[in-house]
Amino acid sequence: MAQTNSLDLDGDRTAIVAVRILNAPRALVWKVWSDPGHLAHWWGPDGFSITTHSFDMRPGGVWRFVMHGPEGRDYQNRITYEEIVPPERLVTRHGGGDDVEPVQFRTTVTLDDLGAKTRLTMRMQFTSAEIRKQIIDAYGADRGLVQTLARLDAHLETISGG
Repeated sequence: MAQTNSLDLDGDRTAIVAVRILNAPRALVWKVWSDPGHLAHWWGPDGFSITTHSFDMRPGGVWRFVMHGPEGRDYQNRITYEEIVPPERLVTRHGGGDDVEPVQFRTTVTLDDLGAKTRLTMRMQFTSAEIRKQIIDAYGADRGLVQTLARLDAHLETISGG
């Protein structure tokens, strides 16, 4: 996979993998990923906003939030934190329960320190190629991931004065 911004849908048919070089040091990237005040500015695809109802970032802790779509639909979400290694690695489980969207996958985020920049790799792992295809078709998860990481990059630029 290239060392610059990329989306890989072919390497593993059960995963969506994005890599993005962010123009911010790793400590700042970790900060905006681990603070609900910052997450509200960039989490979700273009046109989406979020409302956080609870945020407990620790192994076993849960982030409950609603994604408000540009078409007026609300998407209930639950992310459970499995592994947290500041400022380099985060593993979460998305979904699980009748009170959230019927979307379940595991995400691993790694932040590689490149000095003034950070290489972010985000791997969304599904239980099968068929489930991944359903989520891409129903939710546009591949495009949404690229848009979300672009919003993260823009937020980092805004807060760092770049």
